Amino acid sequence: MSMNAPRGTVDILPKDVKAWQYVEEQIKEVCKRYHYKEIRTPVFEHTEVFQRGVGDTTDIVQKEMYTFEDRGGRSLTLRPEGTAGVARAYVQNKLYGDVNQPVKLYYFAEMFRYERPQKGRMRQLNQFGIEVLGSADPAVDAEVIDLAMTVYQSLGLTSLKLVINSLGDKESRENHRQALIDHFTPHKEELCADCQVRLEQNPLRVLDCKKDRDHPAMGTAPSILDFLNEESKSYFEEVKEYLDAMDIAYVVDPTLVRGLDYYNHTAFEIMSDAKGFGAITTLAGGGRYNGMIEEFGGPTTPAIGFGMGLERLLMALEAEGVEIPDTDKLDCYVVAVGKEAEQAAVRLVHDLRANGVGVDKDYQQRKMKGQLKAADRYEAKYVLILGEDEVRNNTITVKEMATGEQQVLPIENIVDTLTGKLLGGK
Repeated sequence: MSMNAPRGTVDILPKDVKAWQYVEEQIKEVCKRYHYKEIRTPVFEHTEVFQRGVGDTTDIVQKEMYTFEDRGGRSLTLRPEGTAGVARAYVQNKLYGDVNQPVKLYYFAEMFRYERPQKGRMRQLNQFGIEVLGSADPAVDAEVIDLAMTVYQSLGLTSLKLVINSLGDKESRENHRQALIDHFTPHKEELCADCQVRLEQNPLRVLDCKKDRDHPAMGTAPSILDFLNEESKSYFEEVKEYLDAMDIAYVVDPTLVRGLDYYNHTAFEIMSDAKGFGAITTLAGGGRYNGMIEEFGGPTTPAIGFGMGLERLLMALEAEGVEIPDTDKLDCYVVAVGKEAEQAAVRLVHDLRANGVGVDKDYQQRKMKGQLKAADRYEAKYVLILGEDEVRNNTITVKEMATGEQQVLPIENIVDTLTGKLLGGK
């Protein structure tokens, strides 16, 4: 029996967690400015939620889902992506009835996909996502893209490339679908086994194939932009106009289709152009998915969203040399020598923590020299020393580590003194 973490999973240790926490806090701050609210959905759903929401012809449903039968004989699936679960929650909880529309949501969630693990793509992955439900305004599409770009830029990324496309409405897609079938059918036997099936079920997915990307027929495939009806063309033009108004640079790529069945109209990806980032450059992707809410029994509800891999975000920060601020430094470390000093230290640590000061002490019964070394390793701003003399005189020695300045103060005043220095009296 292996006692290691399962293949495709990793332990995020305390030395690394601070980077995750920083990134998550920055993202939450952006969401607050854009007036998005957090939603948390179950880590597993009825399998049908993903079959309906994601699409039976996708690789996720056909190859990558972790599906199991519970003791009641129900088929359940660990969440492979975020949108379907949010759509289910939107319908079940009647969020379409909220007075404030559209409903603007964000989430941080763990996803599970059975695929070959590689750098930045694990079987258990962490994702930040946005969903806006209840608006067909092209300005919302632009806002969602703007939010994604703002997240990256606020964290210090500069080597970004935004790629957009329109998949059109149902009529446009149907016309394009037939054109793709007519185009690829003469080459069917030259395509991979997956694409031969996709050509029958969802030919748009052929354009997303990694195996056949260099096949000559890919380069000459009919473009969806040539099959957009006037309504779809107008919609896409408005999205671009709003992006232009915000000075958000983009590239139109007619081959961008995304890997899920539910997309229509706007589709987009954000990629890293940083040197050394790796072969897989996509950081985030999303688009509009009008029609999904109806699949879950809800009213006609236009919607748009995106998913952003946090592992890949951290990789991009590393590739661009962006340093994560160290916000984990300790305010104080209490050094105590002797039984009476130890008792006084326990009380002092409790009082400081109760007043908002980050503080720790020795629990290894080390001598003073060992305790001072620990304070230095923790990069404590202040070291508070309690020895026999301090206990006898009801005083405490305070050393400011940055300057080396040291002073003896009455112990009854130390909480007020330190909260004033560290918290500005708050």
